[in-house]
Amino acid sequence: MTDRIDLTGIEVYAKHGVLESEQERAQVFRIDLTVFLDLTGPGNSDSLADTVDYGVMANEVREVVGGESHTLIERVATRVAETILAHQGVLRARVTIHKPEAPIDAAVDDVSVTIDRSR
Repeated sequence: MTDRIDLTGIEVYAKHGVLESEQERAQVFRIDLTVFLDLTGPGNSDSLADTVDYGVMANEVREVVGGESHTLIERVATRVAETILAHQGVLRARVTIHKPEAPIDAAVDDVSVTIDRSR
């Protein structure tokens, strides 16, 4: 399936990380989401009822990432994918979690994890 909906740069402040300080102080995470589904129906009908509302998905991503704390962003990405795949018609979800403030001893612009999950 090549039809998709992309949401890029969803910003959430949350507490995820291995270090104790990361569990105590929120930091910024940015999430990119690509959702694969058949858009033939909504393309013909022009009806929101025939697709997945990207505003709803963005809010779900914010709730998942900003909710329960996890040690690894791999787990956060998995939880986001599980939530999005629960929508009827969604065949596949690609989730990238960016952690630009990751506490590593190297000069980097960003650290991210990408997962790709299908039904």
